[in-house]
Amino acid sequence: MSVPLKLYNTLTREKAEFAPIDPRNVRLYVCGPTVYDYAHIGNARPAIVFDVLFRLLRQRYGAEHVTYARNITDVDDKINARALRDHPGLPLNEAIRQVTEKTETQYHEDVASLGCLEPSFEPRATDNIAGMVAIIEKLIAKGHAYVAEGEVLFDTKSMPDYGQLSKRPLDEQQAGARIAVDAHKKNPQDFVLWKLSSHNEPGWESPWGRGRPGWHIECSAMSERYLGEEFDIHGGGLDLIFPHHENEIAQSRCAHGTPVMARVWMHNGFVQVEGRKMSKSDGNFVTIHDLLHTEKFGGRQWPGEVLRLAMLMTHYREPIDFSVKRLEEAERLLAKWPAVEDMGGLPCETVLDALSDDLNTVAAVQALHALAQEANLDKSLLPLFAASASLLGVLPKKTEVDEALAAAVDALVAMRLEMLKAKNFAEADRIRAELAEKGIQLKDGKDAATGERVTTWEVKR
Repeated sequence: MSVPLKLYNTLTREKAEFAPIDPRNVRLYVCGPTVYDYAHIGNARPAIVFDVLFRLLRQRYGAEHVTYARNITDVDDKINARALRDHPGLPLNEAIRQVTEKTETQYHEDVASLGCLEPSFEPRATDNIAGMVAIIEKLIAKGHAYVAEGEVLFDTKSMPDYGQLSKRPLDEQQAGARIAVDAHKKNPQDFVLWKLSSHNEPGWESPWGRGRPGWHIECSAMSERYLGEEFDIHGGGLDLIFPHHENEIAQSRCAHGTPVMARVWMHNGFVQVEGRKMSKSDGNFVTIHDLLHTEKFGGRQWPGEVLRLAMLMTHYREPIDFSVKRLEEAERLLAKWPAVEDMGGLPCETVLDALSDDLNTVAAVQALHALAQEANLDKSLLPLFAASASLLGVLPKKTEVDEALAAAVDALVAMRLEMLKAKNFAEADRIRAELAEKGIQLKDGKDAATGERVTTWEVKR
């Protein structure tokens, strides 16, 4: 490899060279979805970002030497509420299963359409209750947790350096959206490890009665089971730094007596939609399924590779404004790339070096575009382009349009552009109409680099 891999660590607020604990088993954990509803475009970003990291680690260390775990949260109060709302006539456990199985299946279909590889392990919270109970018992035994009014709570003041991930001193922390302030807590910042379940709530037997786990303990148990007490990288969205990841660290370190839980913490930035925070009440809440299969966004369906490239055109730590304009820009770029299939082989060093600089996908896409232009002229470069595109997971798909038709359409599109330059708008409109009759849809835009008019086309679905 020409350059070392450097990653920005939220824990240290620095970008540093990555050195795995064991190069023969590089371990990555990412917080996955809570399966109570279809995944939205904000959920797509960590799936894509950490898929690129997974691909990069496999490239550098060998596919057999990288372990990637991404969990499924299938026990949560939001799931309970959705089950009661959608299936009021069913027993709760059956209703919950209906909700989680449907939503999990849809999530898998969605992220596969976005070009994401399957993780090495995808543990479900409900399959790891015993591990959660074991960690809670350790915390109680070591004086880091206590039982109060049927709940088991983590004692935040028992951990001197609690708050080091978010850099929020304990006495300045305020109870957040998922931290309840109750009279039975020793400290307002203490959080639930285990809570009792009523007769109409899902529950498991434990030393503290029939109950269910708190949100944070789930990931501590699942990451320990599949990656160990200490592992290399933990990822997720920026919104998870506090309280979720902060509390994961507290539980895991205090239970196991380790200096760290994960050595590197990586967080992707927020996603806005058309310049605004995504919200159902504002009418700009967009699911991956909507984008792929309906015409709710921009009046059309969008291919998965276009959605993925649109995400990768912004650095993962920066906020992204997800818009129709951004999707159109990504589509125009893809239209200029040769259609290829992954044929194996080594990627371009320039693309690899860009990704090795804290997943600089912006520079990687630029390098890939330059390589695409060369490969369009020199077909011997197609395997190199394919390997490089595969590293980003954005292989342009081959269409079912035969070469003769494509050549004829390209010739008419070029002729129309000349007519527009000559201000012969009547002839330009005639060509567009002629192509439309044949099922060919044109889309005009501007080249991001030159500002010149460009036209892409597609066969109407």
